[in-house]
Amino acid sequence: MNIEHFKREHVELLASVTKLRELVQSGVQEHAQAILGQLIAMSAVIKLHLAAEDRVLYPALLQATDPQIAQTGKRFQDEMGDLAQVYAAFASRWNLATKIGQDPDGFRRDANDVFKALHLRVQRENRELYPLAEQI
Repeated sequence: MNIEHFKREHVELLASVTKLRELVQSGVQEHAQAILGQLIAMSAVIKLHLAAEDRVLYPALLQATDPQIAQTGKRFQDEMGDLAQVYAAFASRWNLATKIGQDPDGFRRDANDVFKALHLRVQRENRELYPLAEQI
């Protein structure tokens, strides 16, 4: 299976997280509008990536003849539901620049938690899941 598109999206996503961190480090209140813009852009990429995984990647993994590949695909798919919900709640909670600017410490805490989990997930997919997908 060709998964180059998924890999490119991971690179783009991690670059977006880096840009978001830079904005946060330079001042949440001062850059609340830019931070919101970055979150909106990231949310679109994340939603499209997850939809493509659900439509293409996971069905292919689940139908693999190798039971280890199918089981790993199922495990990753099940785990992703939780992270997708956590991210959606985060994006909903911080959907206005005024919310971000009024609670910079709360935003930093939430963003650190969510993006740490997202980063770990991307790394696990790159290291564990994508090599299996390339075998089918």
